[in-house]
Amino acid sequence: MSDEYFYGVTLSSSHQSETWDPEAKAEYPRSNKLLIRQALLGPDAKPDELNVVQVETMCLQDSIKIPVAILKVGETRHARLDIEFPDAPVTFTLTQGSGPVHLIGQHLLGALVEEFEDMEEMEEEMLDEEEGDDSQFKEDENKRKGAGKRKANEDEDDDEGEPKGKKSKMSNNAKGKATSPKKNAKK
Repeated sequence: MSDEYFYGVTLSSSHQSETWDPEAKAEYPRSNKLLIRQALLGPDAKPDELNVVQVETMCLQDSIKIPVAILKVGETRHARLDIEFPDAPVTFTLTQGSGPVHLIGQHLLGALVEEFEDMEEMEEEMLDEEEGDDSQFKEDENKRKGAGKRKANEDEDDDEGEPKGKKSKMSNNAKGKATSPKKNAKK
């Protein structure tokens, strides 16, 4: 189970950088994820000033710094971001402009480490049960194959040379011929 909390930070000339790192705090012994939904330019922003928000985070092997929002009064007062940060730390910096720029989103707290261990044990048990179910499935499949062979023998020609059973209907229909109502009435 995960818990979801509002996350918000304001970047301005007096507070240009903010780091999200819940793993550094002992009060969050759970997995964490940050979702940034929007960047909003505050009403006190100066006209004709570009405000650039940059993020620094870890990628596959090293860190990356990249701008995520460029806002300007009269042109772009907000930007929809929808960026997910599965790993901490994440640093947001106002690299240009004086703001204020508000970043809003959600902080997701995952399950406790013990809960993950319990889930792993449950998954292993389920896999063991499925393997047992697979052997039962193979037995049922073999029984069906044997029944299918008997059914094929029943559909062979009778003494009069006419095919009987479902195969006769299918063979007539496959040739474009419809079964006659008189023959069906006799049977």
